[in-house]
Amino acid sequence: MQFSGLDYIVFATYAVAIVALGLWVSRRKEGHERTSTDYFLAGKSLPFWAIGASLIASNISAEQFIGMSGSGFRVGLAIATYEWMAAVTLLVIAWFFLPIYLEKGIFTMPQFLEKRYDSRVRTLLAVFWLLVYVFVNLTSVLYLGALALNGIMGISLTAGIIGLALFATVYSVYGGLQAVAWTDVVQVVVLVGGGLLTTWLALDAYGGDAGVVAGFSQL
Repeated sequence: MQFSGLDYIVFATYAVAIVALGLWVSRRKEGHERTSTDYFLAGKSLPFWAIGASLIASNISAEQFIGMSGSGFRVGLAIATYEWMAAVTLLVIAWFFLPIYLEKGIFTMPQFLEKRYDSRVRTLLAVFWLLVYVFVNLTSVLYLGALALNGIMGISLTAGIIGLALFATVYSVYGGLQAVAWTDVVQVVVLVGGGLLTTWLALDAYGGDAGVVAGFSQL
């Protein structure tokens, strides 16, 4: 696939726009001292639809577009078992557990474990999940994202990994959850729309001259 000058302009414009949006929504208001609640909970000011969009966008990445799509094509729908299970689990948590968390003012799992047990259990879980995210989740997501940039734009894997990490760090570390959530609102539209378009094009290509429906039937 050969990228044209217009493709690079669109890509760069989108990247700059996302960073600018993140920095703009997280700008400090005059006379207001930022607290941990502002940073980690966005000052409790996010509307429900922004929170929902952020949850979806945060769970869609190169891991799904490249990793799970490829595995699904190779081994079948078994790869989606985790997602199906998660959908049911989230409904159970929202219906039965979320009211308790809100009543007790619990916002994180380590915080819940500290209230239920003690600070040692809280610290153990926090350190464990930090290691998992850094050495498992983030590494796979950054690698797969860089792999896409390498295949489409010819960017080296190392440069792609560093670039993606810096891109996310610029506004998320500075602005906290508020910056992440509002940029996710924009990105969820691009991710879902791009995912649907990619699916259509893939099925159309797989079906050959017979079209999308034939491609889905063959799949």
